[in-house]
Amino acid sequence: MRIVVCVKHVPDIQSDRTLGADGRTVRDGGDGTLNELDENALEAALTLVEEHGGEVVALTVGPDDAVDAVRKGLQMGAEQAVHVVDDQIAGSDVIGTATVLAAAVRQLAAQEPVDLVITGMAGLDGLTSVLPTALAEMLDLPALPLARELSVEAGTVTVRRDLDHAGEVLRAALPALVSVTDQANEARYPNFKGIMAARKKPVTTWTLADLGVDPALVGSAGARTQVFEAAARPAREDRVLITDDGTAGTRLAQYLLERKLV
Repeated sequence: MRIVVCVKHVPDIQSDRTLGADGRTVRDGGDGTLNELDENALEAALTLVEEHGGEVVALTVGPDDAVDAVRKGLQMGAEQAVHVVDDQIAGSDVIGTATVLAAAVRQLAAQEPVDLVITGMAGLDGLTSVLPTALAEMLDLPALPLARELSVEAGTVTVRRDLDHAGEVLRAALPALVSVTDQANEARYPNFKGIMAARKKPVTTWTLADLGVDPALVGSAGARTQVFEAAARPAREDRVLITDDGTAGTRLAQYLLERKLV
């Protein structure tokens, strides 16, 4: 089976971020990384291919340094990598990104059928969780989001997902799109052999023109959202710092009680 995994290059959430004049996050700090939740998507795809045979294609959309995301996918075991890079994509919202990803998946499917598209549950930079369903709609595929368990048998994909007070089992005929949660698996670490093998694997680069995507549908011009104003979070001025001299626990409890927080 052939599985396309959509991955994203995101800023390191542990680092300090700044906002540009356009109100968007500055992403050129050189500390970007593969979206951690997409590692679970890669692991799910690699596990299925190990069981059924086939190949995994890592796909990303983003600026030049976004190639690091698909290179990490190659290191983990993906056979192919595709990077859609075009200055006209900058400023795209989730719908614009889904538009580009859908065009790339269709182009991959034209070369060789795609059985399954897998994504992570969310991007840690935006946390919208909208992209998987939007992408499935654009590709006219069944959407099985937020899967905790995933299996494929006889041309059917089966997932289990946990809701607040119940569990659901969903099934759909392939091809389909699945998003997996961080509970679906524990992503493997690239080993030395995988890292060395990834260096020899090429990364295919496509532009909007290669995909036949109208630039007016993506980027800031095609975005369905608009930033009117953005500012850094103001520093807190009401903090109470306690030096523990052995009574910190009591003082903390008193502080909470006085403000009726417990």
